[in-house]
Amino acid sequence: MARGPRPYGVSYSLGPGPVTPAVKALLVANVAMFVAELLFRGLVPLLGLNPSHVLGRLWVWQPVTYMFLHAGIGHILFNMLALWMFGVELERLWGTAFFLRYYFVTGVGAALTTLVVSLLPFDVASQVYAATTIGASGAIYGLLLAYAYYYPDRPILMFLLFPIPAKYFVMIIGVISLYLSAAGGSGVAHATHLGGLLAGYIYLKSGRGGLMAEVKYRWIKWKMNRLRRKFDVHQGGRDRWDKTVH
Repeated sequence: MARGPRPYGVSYSLGPGPVTPAVKALLVANVAMFVAELLFRGLVPLLGLNPSHVLGRLWVWQPVTYMFLHAGIGHILFNMLALWMFGVELERLWGTAFFLRYYFVTGVGAALTTLVVSLLPFDVASQVYAATTIGASGAIYGLLLAYAYYYPDRPILMFLLFPIPAKYFVMIIGVISLYLSAAGGSGVAHATHLGGLLAGYIYLKSGRGGLMAEVKYRWIKWKMNRLRRKFDVHQGGRDRWDKTVH
């Protein structure tokens, strides 16, 4: 990824630059947990996201802990590379506190989506209910959504082959996740990916105050509009002196 113009032979720089504090902490935590997985095989059943355990045994920690487990070298390398490439720039934009909050909101939101899907009356849902999901992909998909939200025209390599604008990249992977989650049987937690996108979209559209702030804003706006109609209040304009303005 090249950063900025390249006048007078300035060279390319790879990636977003130095690692930011929250991204560094998440990288270390994920790598440490991956090593622990290799040493203690019982961690995955205990900490991975299994709807039958969360809903049946009330293992309520799993919607958080599953984000720090991975299925293999390729799985963790891909997720950590995406965390670095997209997370660093977002943390610089937002600050560390909001970045971490957003990361966990999307990761847990992806887990809750998986739990909801597992309860649906379809054959695919029964597979999800019994399966164990691991990986940071739900939160990573949330970061991708945020990156496309703030930098819609930045190019991202689709399938690592050809560049397309970030906004179209996210649309495509969203449609793919929706289709594959409905098809089922692939061994990949597409419902979790879709949940990360959905949680990220809702949170960003709600503003930094969260979803309840957005609901409150909409309610106040609706009340103000009712008051304007009730008292015949009209927005500015110098050509409307025939109306009574309270």
